[in-house]
Amino acid sequence: MKEIKILVFKLDNEFFATDIMEVERILGYDKPTALPDVPDFFEGVINYEAGVLPIINLAKKFKFKEIQSDDKKIIVVKKEKNKFGILVDSVSEVLSISEEEINASKEISTLISVKYITGIVKKDTNIIMLLNLDKILTLEEEEIIFQG
Repeated sequence: MKEIKILVFKLDNEFFATDIMEVERILGYDKPTALPDVPDFFEGVINYEAGVLPIINLAKKFKFKEIQSDDKKIIVVKKEKNKFGILVDSVSEVLSISEEEINASKEISTLISVKYITGIVKKDTNIIMLLNLDKILTLEEEEIIFQG
């Protein structure tokens, strides 16, 4: 029985999670600098390490209601070539789950495209949607955000 660690976070009062191996770090909220001619879910960039980090607003990407919160966090996502941050309402916890606890996403219908969802985890009375953050951006969106 293989265990994985997931980072649980909230968007519009719903629980989501990602494999902790996709996460580089969690930052406090820093207002991004807006850029012209970008998709509406692209908040802008922040200073990060020796450069800038593009910030994606997941609530806008998924067409959710945005919650005004002092707990907003930026989750830095590791990709092969580029890094980006996702803006979330709050970060809850890191959980260890077994692969058997993940229900396949093909069994569900949701407002969010199933291409982003790898499964659903039921913990206590909560339902947590497990996201594949590597698939959040389309190739066209990546070209715009990372300038080709």
